[in-house]
Amino acid sequence: MKLIRTEDAVGSVLCHDITQIIPGVVKDAVFRKGHVVTEEDVPVLLSVGKEHLYVWEKQEGMLHENDAAEVLRQVCQGEHMNASEAKEGKIELTAQCDGLLKINREKLNEVNALGQIVLASRHGNFPVKKGDKIVGMRVVPLVIEEEKMNHVKELCGEEPIFTILPFHQMKVGIVTTGSEVYHGRITDKFTPVVKAKLEEAGMEVLGNVLCDDDSQMVTDAISEWIAKGAEFVVCTGGMSVDPDDRTPLSIRNATDEVITYGAPVLPGAMFMLAYKGEIPVAGLPGCVMYARRTIFDLVLPRIAAGERLSVEDFTVLGEGGLCLNCEVCTYPNCGFGK
Repeated sequence: MKLIRTEDAVGSVLCHDITQIIPGVVKDAVFRKGHVVTEEDVPVLLSVGKEHLYVWEKQEGMLHENDAAEVLRQVCQGEHMNASEAKEGKIELTAQCDGLLKINREKLNEVNALGQIVLASRHGNFPVKKGDKIVGMRVVPLVIEEEKMNHVKELCGEEPIFTILPFHQMKVGIVTTGSEVYHGRITDKFTPVVKAKLEEAGMEVLGNVLCDDDSQMVTDAISEWIAKGAEFVVCTGGMSVDPDDRTPLSIRNATDEVITYGAPVLPGAMFMLAYKGEIPVAGLPGCVMYARRTIFDLVLPRIAAGERLSVEDFTVLGEGGLCLNCEVCTYPNCGFGK
């Protein structure tokens, strides 16, 4: 940086904040570090006692913080996101639509490990709504080596660090199991809970079918929903390892691939996910009926976004997989599933 006369500073970039103090009225920065001085600014600067200013002296191989922030935007911004203007070396991205936030964690950590660069985001694999803030990025110094920012571009390649997968309005069929419900001995309290969660995720519930504890009957019901155009089938009840709980067998017989039966999440350890072709079929344990948040809340947004889940997506859920059943539930603004 260099010190120059304020009258000669038009077009230059300030290296420090300029504070204006009017007793009893204001004490704040009238111009921020990184501001480009204009003709109109000169009288204001002189009025606050600044006859000389420290300004950025352009150097070969160095980038101004706003130019460097633009490089960060390029490697971070995926589809369905809006970017703010660069200001003081900082840019923020917000969601253009409802969807599932995906983050390349490896790239995120590698960029942050370079130093003098900050990428701070919300958690990935969680839903975001239109207008939600996704990530804030900034360059710490006023100027940074162009070589470092070129390295950032090489490190990240063509795929952005952050992407949003828009939610699909999937058609869902529900298979409600249990002889006690099938024969009308008790009221079905499971289906209304599941239906509400599916509709909250923007899905269209085609209906539900009641089944006895007969494995073949449940298998047939799953297959019939798929034949009727269901893009997702949810089975409720009969998911434990007791001999008379046969829903897991029914799901196995109705599908091509079982991803998991059991997951390191409480509530929800007996959850099951399988696929018939590309159609997911889920078995929901009884906790989904009475617990406010379970594994179903972690999996449902990813299915709604069209992701095909693998066993690895479940094995990593152990850390953060314990819901604390707080008296006042603040999910997803808590540690559950993170």
